[in-house]
Amino acid sequence: MARRHGCRVKRFLAMQISNDIFFAEVERLLGEGGEVTITIRGNSMQPMLRDSRDKVVLRRYEGDELQRGDVMLFRYRGGYVLHRVVSIDGERIVFAGDGNYKLYEQATTKDIVARMVAYVKDGRRVECTQKEWLRYSRVWMALPQLLRRVILGVKRRIKI
Repeated sequence: MARRHGCRVKRFLAMQISNDIFFAEVERLLGEGGEVTITIRGNSMQPMLRDSRDKVVLRRYEGDELQRGDVMLFRYRGGYVLHRVVSIDGERIVFAGDGNYKLYEQATTKDIVARMVAYVKDGRRVECTQKEWLRYSRVWMALPQLLRRVILGVKRRIKI
């Protein structure tokens, strides 16, 4: 730890690794039965989850029941995506990001890696079973797509 002007400054070593290596390690850790916390990258889950600021807590998907509104990490076209379940038709699941009003992904239950069980915003952990998250999820899913688009546009313009 270095000292500057009488204050302690922590130095962190940062390095970039490929998504393949990162998510292989995420899957390995989930396979050990614990939780994995990752920082959100991208804007597709806005307005609730913010790029590079918020974190999600994941737990391995064990094939348990999926519900509309669940947020899952799944393999998609050679990568990994964290989006909300929009509809379920047997093994076929349709996903969409909260910030996407036209884009949908389709996957099967075999593609699902993990379930989001909590998120961390401004240092505070909120479980997906808490009223705050459940209320947000219900309201957001019930909004017409046009209204979602307006909300997202306003939010981007005022940079909340």
